[in-house]
Amino acid sequence: MVDIDAAIGFVVARGDQVDRARLSYLRTAAPAPADAIARTEMGQAPDGGWPATWGGEIASIDATCFRLAELDDLGALARPAARKALDWLAGRQRPDGTWEEDASYAHDAPPWARPGDPEARLYLTALASYWLTVGGARSSAESGHDDPRHGGVYAGVARSAARAIAGALRPDGTWPSFLIAGWFGAAVLYRQELFYESARMQLVLADRLPKLSPGDTASLAATLRRAGVPDDDHLPQAARLRLSETQRTDGGWPSDDGNAFDVHTTLLTLRALF
Repeated sequence: MVDIDAAIGFVVARGDQVDRARLSYLRTAAPAPADAIARTEMGQAPDGGWPATWGGEIASIDATCFRLAELDDLGALARPAARKALDWLAGRQRPDGTWEEDASYAHDAPPWARPGDPEARLYLTALASYWLTVGGARSSAESGHDDPRHGGVYAGVARSAARAIAGALRPDGTWPSFLIAGWFGAAVLYRQELFYESARMQLVLADRLPKLSPGDTASLAATLRRAGVPDDDHLPQAARLRLSETQRTDGGWPSDDGNAFDVHTTLLTLRALF
């Protein structure tokens, strides 16, 4: 069983102001301090996205989705900055339902975001459509027209993306992209009520779960839970069990990107559990 108190203590001791605000919102839905939100929104490009640390000043799909995830943990997806970012994401969808980074990133982007690479394209499609589904549902709920399954104000965009993801699946349920595209893709398909296709992806992920890092396991579990996949389904249950087995004695979980991101991984785990 996960030691929740130890995990909370790790974030309080090691995290910064934004991390602690995210923790408070995840635990109690406490409104985040204005300065914590301002720090998270900092650096937004005029068109609505956020540039990547590995790029220049042009907004990045991958970086914008990362920032939306942080704003979601602060309860700030309804703020103008997040709305502008979601609108920008929706506007970047290609005619075939997919997403790709700006061509100017061709020489600087890491493999998962490289323009022209089909594996990166499918990953970014799953990632962008996931956040449009989550953000669109929240926007619709606040306007009194809640449609949590279909993407709310971005319903058409989400449906088109789901068709692209489902169309990329191989006969054995695998997909021609990085493993992380699997849990974002499965979440999008689930919210679009493509339950069979989502289940096929989840079966593949369940087979790979024993070899996943704690960081990837936390991301998988948090993504599926945020998308409404029931906690008692096999994959969420197995992911939570693996997280309980990989928690460190200091209460946190290690990040694949180095110790500086351990707090982020721990917050992802808490999102999957709260």
